[in-house]
Amino acid sequence: MLSANEIQTRLERVLLKVQKPGRYVGGEYNQIIKTWESVKTRVALVFPDIYDLGLPNLGLAILYDELNRRPDVLAERAYAPWLDMETMMRQHGIPLYSLESKHALADFDIVGFSLPYENLYTNTLNLLDLAQIPLFSSERDEAHPLIIAGGHATYNPEPMAVFIDAFVIGEGEEVIHEVVNAYQSWKSNGGARIDLLIALSHVSGVYVPSLYEPDYHENGTIAHIRKLNDTAPLPVRKRIMGKLPEPTWRFLVPNIDVVHDRVAIEIMRGCTRGCRFCHAGIVTRPVRERPPEQIIAAIRNALEYTGYEEVALLSLSSSDYSHILELVNRISNELADYPNLSISLPSLRIETVSLDILEKLRDSKSGGFTLAPEAATDRMRNIINKPISTEQLLETTNAIYRRGWTTIKLYFMIGHPSETLEDVRAIADVCKTVLAQGRKSIGRRATLHVGISTFVPKAHTPFQWAACDTPEIIESKQRLLKRELSGPNLKLNWTDPQETLMEAWLSRGDRRMGKVIFEAWKRGAKFDAWHDQFNFAAWQEAFQFCNLNPDFYTHRPRALNEVFPWDHISTGVRKSYLLQEYQNSQQGLLREDCRSQCYACGILPEFNQLRRQNPGNYWKCPEVASLTVE
Repeated sequence: MLSANEIQTRLERVLLKVQKPGRYVGGEYNQIIKTWESVKTRVALVFPDIYDLGLPNLGLAILYDELNRRPDVLAERAYAPWLDMETMMRQHGIPLYSLESKHALADFDIVGFSLPYENLYTNTLNLLDLAQIPLFSSERDEAHPLIIAGGHATYNPEPMAVFIDAFVIGEGEEVIHEVVNAYQSWKSNGGARIDLLIALSHVSGVYVPSLYEPDYHENGTIAHIRKLNDTAPLPVRKRIMGKLPEPTWRFLVPNIDVVHDRVAIEIMRGCTRGCRFCHAGIVTRPVRERPPEQIIAAIRNALEYTGYEEVALLSLSSSDYSHILELVNRISNELADYPNLSISLPSLRIETVSLDILEKLRDSKSGGFTLAPEAATDRMRNIINKPISTEQLLETTNAIYRRGWTTIKLYFMIGHPSETLEDVRAIADVCKTVLAQGRKSIGRRATLHVGISTFVPKAHTPFQWAACDTPEIIESKQRLLKRELSGPNLKLNWTDPQETLMEAWLSRGDRRMGKVIFEAWKRGAKFDAWHDQFNFAAWQEAFQFCNLNPDFYTHRPRALNEVFPWDHISTGVRKSYLLQEYQNSQQGLLREDCRSQCYACGILPEFNQLRRQNPGNYWKCPEVASLTVE
């Protein structure tokens, strides 16, 4: 393996031959560099897409800060090189390296991949190959780095199980330290690699796939998951924080323009709304909030150390934050010494957007205001459990236009269970009414952007029993919307049906999908999240080579008693509760916000001890400490 100096020398020969060389040099303001020899453990944190998307990733930024606070650990970063740079690296024998010290990733002790979504899987294989690390976990020995992965996609870890040594299921702030501690203990004892994997399986929230094996029925469904080691836990329960830590990290200031060039502060984790299609709303339960004073201190610290003037207050539903108006008021008053400060709330629910919030945000530099109705008829809203009336939507959008925003972005989803073309046509009708109201309020300046995604029934959600629409049905719905939603100041975006299929079979796949991912990568699949790079033919050939039918993972309704590939991963929400919610959806029955009534999903009893250890006004669920769940 090349030394860091040799990698640096070779880099100097190629950087002027590629686009945006700033992606590959490091040296960002606030980066952390430690002497390689001064620490016991070296961790590479990898986002398997380009720098422009990976650097703003909040999860990776938090882990980067957490690990570098330890005097015995260094954490450095790596991202996927774009096509031109990858070609140069392979031609000149440059392995994937870290930006901070230019060490090859193969020289690190631990390599951690962030997998927030499934279409990063082939990139992950490509980066392992570029790093000259064996792709399959079974081919690695004591001389290779430990390969771990975390992120929302890993709540169904099975499609990537043959490639990853250990998955961190859930929130990483605490468990990453325990992973490092287990590694250090193993390293000092000089054990075999299997000893490390067994030790990691004893860390709460860590899943080691090689210690488990699925058995299948003749029809291809899962019979059960077997433990191959008696001490391995079954199920593996997600890891959560009892109390969100104080956000004291310093944000890296990028070398080039990136997708979200701003300070991002998470104000709340979790959601109580219960939208039946929403994976994040289930897996991040329960809701935990940060106090306003902590958020303001974090904003001030970030502004001081970055020079940014835009701050995004992040959560799944920012307007559900208990102190949202107080927070916006205090930011305005207490940070008045930053006169150009712009605050955005990217995730606002229509029914909780108050006029007071709009007034406070009206001076924001943000050019657009985003809302996600998801459906446009009462019938569909009842099915997905998102009861927002058309009247509410129109009142809110009209108020937004009248308060100075010229662009509104509305996000809808097609392909929900039992959706008809009339339900889709209603989306077009609502959008045209919104724009017409905007023109009445502010004239020709009113602009409407409409995003149309396609429903994929995700693991651990009430819709995990449902099937996806076929490409033909998706295309017919998209044709209707394209025909109806055209004209000046109206922009429509939609998802390619083939990309929807890929997301479906990867998010719902079992361990056999690992071979499909490998074969697709061998046939050139990578950057699957990029429209111009997506190679659907490679995936079709891979399925055919592996003798698997993609329809098995996409268009097949699940039996109510089916064992899912992810059932051995526990989010804390009971499967029986999810099934009850699925059956409620079929009857069009709504459920109120969990903050007003507890429906015994199981999350609070599951983490009751953690809740008792962290008293205070942080957990935003009803008081049901005495609830007994059969």
